[in-house]
Amino acid sequence: MPAYKDAEKGTWFVSFYYENWKGVKQKKMKRGFPTKKEALAWEREFLMQKAADLNMDFEKFVEIYITDKKERLRENTWSTKEHIIRTKILTYFKNKRLSDVQPKDVIAWQNEMLNYRDGNGKPYSPTYLKTLHNQLSAIFNHGVRYYGLKSNPAAIAGNMGSEKHKEMLFWTKEEYLKFADAMMDKPRSFYAFEVLYWCGIREGELLALTPADFDFEKGTLSITKSYQRLKGRDVITDPKTPKSVRVIQMPQFLTEEIHDYVKSLYKIQPDQRMFDMTKHYLHHEMDRGAKEAGVKRIRIHDLRHSHVSLLIEMGFSALAIADRVGHESIDITYKYAHLFPSKQKEMAQRLDIERTEERKVGDGKSA
Repeated sequence: MPAYKDAEKGTWFVSFYYENWKGVKQKKMKRGFPTKKEALAWEREFLMQKAADLNMDFEKFVEIYITDKKERLRENTWSTKEHIIRTKILTYFKNKRLSDVQPKDVIAWQNEMLNYRDGNGKPYSPTYLKTLHNQLSAIFNHGVRYYGLKSNPAAIAGNMGSEKHKEMLFWTKEEYLKFADAMMDKPRSFYAFEVLYWCGIREGELLALTPADFDFEKGTLSITKSYQRLKGRDVITDPKTPKSVRVIQMPQFLTEEIHDYVKSLYKIQPDQRMFDMTKHYLHHEMDRGAKEAGVKRIRIHDLRHSHVSLLIEMGFSALAIADRVGHESIDITYKYAHLFPSKQKEMAQRLDIERTEERKVGDGKSA
């Protein structure tokens, strides 16, 4: 909505209609703002606060939650959250008043989720159950934090499910090279897997790459975006985290390979995707290559784990590896701690040497 300047006083004001939770339109005016930006900020804050009458239906509050949160999240992240809200949460809570939802209501909802079985008699996984509860709790937390809701009934009821991380699989360098040989009959697939393994980038980062992302003279690859397929559309988004924006130094052989690959792409433009394929295609090719090479089948993302494990084996530090793959160093240390060689014995030996040298110096002085 627009803000207006008071020509007489030189200040800004807002004048607008808003719809309260009952659907009744009302007019609001506020004057005396030094800047247009402050006037618009006040208007937005007012609409957020005023619309959230805690006696409204849960469904109405969810619409406010969506308005507040949607633009702050990546499109693919929001798509997942919205699906959960629409299909697993609103179907149960939508007609209840926000302020009337009690922990016992949450427990009853949890029991429904726990008792669910699909056509094959399969229940929701513990990880998915935890995700469902976390989303419901996030909605109530939003009410507590910003709109004066007294407590979060989902937090009081307690969680359900559990967070079970998928097993982290790796290929050794020898296993990858066998797989790469099997991929050479399809150059597009071969080069895609070469970049994934030797640079450790994510699948979405690979599929967003364009010729402009490569500097073949310097041998570098810039990661600035990610590819997603959402609701039948190709969507280019920012990378997963701010740390994911990075420049990767490629080995010389890979620089030459990708340079040749780009030259082979007929009239490709600098901003065109180089790997114009789907994630499904990559997964199919992984199946084919693993079978032909006689190596264990791993997930596409496990190529990233394989890259990290190779760098650890080569003796690089967690900090250096984190910069290359777009992680925080603490995450590398935590996730891959079991792969780092133990330094405890070496540390003790070095400390012993330091102490021995100190004593020698001390003995020399006393003499």
